[in-house]
Amino acid sequence: MSDNRNTIIVGGGVTGISAGYVSGLKVYESRVIPGGICSSYYINPDLQKVEYDSPEDEQSYRFEIGGGHWIFGGDPVVIEFIRRFSSFRQYIRKSAVYFSKKDLYVPYPIQNNLYYLGKDIARKAIREMTNRPESTPSTLEEWLEINFGKTLLELFFAPFHEMYTAGLWTSIAPQDPYKSPVNISAAVKGAEGRNNSEVGYNTTYLYPEKGLNSLISGISASCDISYGHRAVKIDTDKNEVMFENGNGCKYRNLISTAPLNFALEMAGIEIDEDPPEYTSVLVLNIGAVKGGRCPEHHWLYIPDSDSGFHRVGFYSNVDDSFLPFDSRKDNEKVSIYVETAYRNGEKPSDEEINHYTASVLNELKKWGFIDTVETVDPTWIDVAYTWSQPGSNWRNTALNELQKRNIYQIGRYGRWVFQGIADSIKDGLFAGGAMG
Repeated sequence: MSDNRNTIIVGGGVTGISAGYVSGLKVYESRVIPGGICSSYYINPDLQKVEYDSPEDEQSYRFEIGGGHWIFGGDPVVIEFIRRFSSFRQYIRKSAVYFSKKDLYVPYPIQNNLYYLGKDIARKAIREMTNRPESTPSTLEEWLEINFGKTLLELFFAPFHEMYTAGLWTSIAPQDPYKSPVNISAAVKGAEGRNNSEVGYNTTYLYPEKGLNSLISGISASCDISYGHRAVKIDTDKNEVMFENGNGCKYRNLISTAPLNFALEMAGIEIDEDPPEYTSVLVLNIGAVKGGRCPEHHWLYIPDSDSGFHRVGFYSNVDDSFLPFDSRKDNEKVSIYVETAYRNGEKPSDEEINHYTASVLNELKKWGFIDTVETVDPTWIDVAYTWSQPGSNWRNTALNELQKRNIYQIGRYGRWVFQGIADSIKDGLFAGGAMG
């Protein structure tokens, strides 16, 4: 039993290792590698074995645990910080909405590219977007209908968000409006078939030339990390964290990147308010021979898949280093991730995952995205997207209650906010610098 009374860090994802790097504080991580869901891994199609270090022969598919993690936005100082550890390439986003039943691609965002939907739909959509009611929405469903109108709601936003939020969109509060920017003049321009400038939070993004794990390993190499330490209880009277392996550690201050709801549970703190909803995501990482109609997009939003997935991303359309080396020259293979959402950690059984996987592969083959499958690997992200209930003060109350007990939540899931890798690293650098 450690009797260290110093500040410690629980969680070795990008936020935790950034805090550990700048502070020198001890980091405790549940897994055997750093990075959390932002970790690359490799599968050789001949060996079908997961490896976390890049194989020397480069004859493996590269995947990421939580699907495509691209570095967008971010404070310039943070960008300069990450460039210490890896060289990066910059990419211009190429994404679209794919209506599979019509084999129709509409460039993202759909509201700025109405021309692709035909004149009648474009006219209706513009009329509804122009004559928005003067009301304050309380749910995401209401926000979408007020801003985009009934036509686009029924065509895309409703079916997509039904899958993306696992059915929660009718009851959760609106959030992150910058993901779907509303600009009437841009909508009119797009309805007339004129090109619009790219909009949104991820129009350009960075990715390390040697994979995301090159960044993660670079930062974590200077950290004091104990792996295989999954926190299961926080005794706030004794200021002690207990781990699943039976070890424990006392602390003066605790920096935590654990999801906010789990941190409350571990600390035994009850709040007189219903906890918010969240969605988990099952990510299928697929390496395959490229199909004859495989698109060139980086990712697609899918409102009408039969299998229930809401997004398909193409790692290798971003960069061919995601492919086995021998297949890069002829561009004959593809590395894909497919996302499906579930409510509040309701993980399907192994049998259900196997059935779902077969359904997804058949659907992608039907669309012509893939041909012969060489490897497929399901990964489960328990807390993937966090939501709030209308009028709820749960998040602020939770953070305050933990702070009273010298527990400081940081990062995307620790603070229950949507943010990318760069902002998560910034959280870690700030917390580590302040408390180290």
